[in-house]
Amino acid sequence: MHTVLLTAGLDRSRFESLLVAGVVGEGEGDMSYFASAYGVKPTIIPELGREIGLKNDLIALYRLFGLIKKEKPDIVHTHTARAGALGRIAAILSGVSCVVHTFHGHVLHSYFGKFKTKFFILIECLLARFTSKIIVISPLQYYELCHQIKISPSNKFAIIPLGFDLIQFLTVEVHRGRLRRELRVSGDILLVGIIGRLTAIKNHALFLRSAARVLQKITNVRFLIVGDGKLAAELRELANDIRIQHKVIFLGWRDDMPTVYADLDLAVLTSLNEGTPVSLIEAMTSAKPVVATAVGGVPDIVINGRTGILVPSGDEEKLAAAIIGLLEDADKRRDFGKRAREFVRDRYTKERLFADMARLYQDLLSVPKR
Repeated sequence: MHTVLLTAGLDRSRFESLLVAGVVGEGEGDMSYFASAYGVKPTIIPELGREIGLKNDLIALYRLFGLIKKEKPDIVHTHTARAGALGRIAAILSGVSCVVHTFHGHVLHSYFGKFKTKFFILIECLLARFTSKIIVISPLQYYELCHQIKISPSNKFAIIPLGFDLIQFLTVEVHRGRLRRELRVSGDILLVGIIGRLTAIKNHALFLRSAARVLQKITNVRFLIVGDGKLAAELRELANDIRIQHKVIFLGWRDDMPTVYADLDLAVLTSLNEGTPVSLIEAMTSAKPVVATAVGGVPDIVINGRTGILVPSGDEEKLAAAIIGLLEDADKRRDFGKRAREFVRDRYTKERLFADMARLYQDLLSVPKR
């Protein structure tokens, strides 16, 4: 969504953008409908997917190199880990003088084992030397990457929060009741949702185990899992094993998120590692209270005790207690949701994103070439 909005939204009298993308992984939702809605037709390199593999990496690098040599861009701006590495290598080899990379999340902890993680950190440190500017999307992410992992000196970094087309989430109330009718769930049933890819880093297992604890105290609740991915079958099996399958609804991939948020009573995030999670921004814009693990940039957008509740990563008991506390207090849910919407409404607009990015690009291009 971020790259589509940038491609479509930057001032066309000043910028001409070409979006290059790979293909989605197994079980992941295809966002091409979103690109089409904004009139963006990406150039697709099939080998530029999420999964790492030497053969595909080399093919993708070759194709990126050829595309960059053909287009001769003033700026190459990369996103995500694999595309970010291959795209920057291709740009550097092609002689592009201005190379920018955005860390949305990162794979530098909680994804791989110790030695593989160290290898990826080394790669990022090397690439950073040839990167004109490294964009991070929250102050806490900046602190983590600059001062803890030490990817690069502070002067290489710029903090530019994400931006979204928020209108559809500011008006979710018009959709209220549709999801409940679809699921045949009555109004007295509380709906708790988690939105995201069904992968290990999102830690849906914690969500399910905490749900089991919640159900020991509150029975009129359903837990919605929105998204798809490799762990779908495993998570269904876990729900069966802990005997809460009748209280858990797997919605799969949805392209009507305002309809989903309209009927949620509470949004939850259980990730082990995050940049700025899109699902929380959408939920908060939809005036929903949130319970989330305090990882990455999450504490930059969730004000603990004001717009939601933050809990330690992996703490099943505290996550369940936070969910129970909000489900038992409708007034607090309403107050948190109202403050959440007010907090994100002006901070995460696409217009602010366009202005910030245009200013950065212009500043980088105005620096005399060596």
